[in-house]
Amino acid sequence: MTKLTSRRGMLFGAAAVSAGAVLAGCTSNDPDSGDDEAADTRPAADDKPGKQVTIGYAGPQADHGWLNAINDNAKKRAEKYSDVTLEVTEGSNDTAQQIGQIETLINKKVDVLVILPADGKALTQVGLKAMNAGIPVVNLDRVFNSPQAYRCWVGGDNYRMGLNAGHYIGERLKDKSGARVIELSGPDNLELTQERTKGFDDALKNYSNIKKVARQAADFTVESGQSKMAQLLQAQSQFDALWNHDDDQGVGALRAIEQAGRDDFVMVGGAGALSAFQAIKADSGVLKATVLYPPTMAASAIDLARALGQGKGVGGLAEYEIPSSVTCYSAVVDKDNVDQYMSTGFK
Repeated sequence: MTKLTSRRGMLFGAAAVSAGAVLAGCTSNDPDSGDDEAADTRPAADDKPGKQVTIGYAGPQADHGWLNAINDNAKKRAEKYSDVTLEVTEGSNDTAQQIGQIETLINKKVDVLVILPADGKALTQVGLKAMNAGIPVVNLDRVFNSPQAYRCWVGGDNYRMGLNAGHYIGERLKDKSGARVIELSGPDNLELTQERTKGFDDALKNYSNIKKVARQAADFTVESGQSKMAQLLQAQSQFDALWNHDDDQGVGALRAIEQAGRDDFVMVGGAGALSAFQAIKADSGVLKATVLYPPTMAASAIDLARALGQGKGVGGLAEYEIPSSVTCYSAVVDKDNVDQYMSTGFK
């Protein structure tokens, strides 16, 4: 049974999903081929118990549905492996506190570290400290400033979130003359928001009949989603589609839409909340799709950390080592495939 420990024994509840077949299976030639020299002897990661590995996990405070799902995915994935012990910190949005938590894990001499930094730039030095101490780091989502601070990065694709949202909306509206689109973004000071907007704008350039007529920035909260959406609705009496960057703030946006009695447009969300999946499946409102920023990336980070600790590569790839970076795909979830993703939805 996998051991889960933290500095105060703090564990996060809800069930998480498998990160898929990222590391499932080994690659080898046919053992009956008779050619021993051609046999693939590379140690590819699989589910069979191997060398015991202690993984230190340090993330930010789970003050957002997606971050809570990240923690859940990491813990549930570790529980899958009898050869993994997971040392979990409390999680903090205070840079100095998170650095202290990571230094504690370094002093414990864990085999591998998985770090989702509250601030990638601010925590680069502690990532370097771990690497210099011979502890490989899997940098999760928010990237450190220097590649020397991590052995592998795994995270989402903000640009493709916007790109895929734009193409989905574009295909829905491609036959409508003079189609009008609006955008409810995240905070403008965040690079991820800028990347999502750029991807969205680039996708819309492929549709000459579509014009983005308004954009409002919210703060990834229910309250900001409701207030900013209300402003958009008041300013735009007619539009055909809305892309909302974040499903948490989308809860508030949907409240504003319902209060305004509007149902004359299509809405696409972002991230992959359970509430969004349920609304898409019910198909009784404006929300028709959401674009994933999958929290299952944390489960993949545990898989990669385990492979690092056991000196293995990734099953299905030709290299002896794990990749230096893994970018998760931003799939579009609509009523046609929502059942497939329902178990991955976060609360």
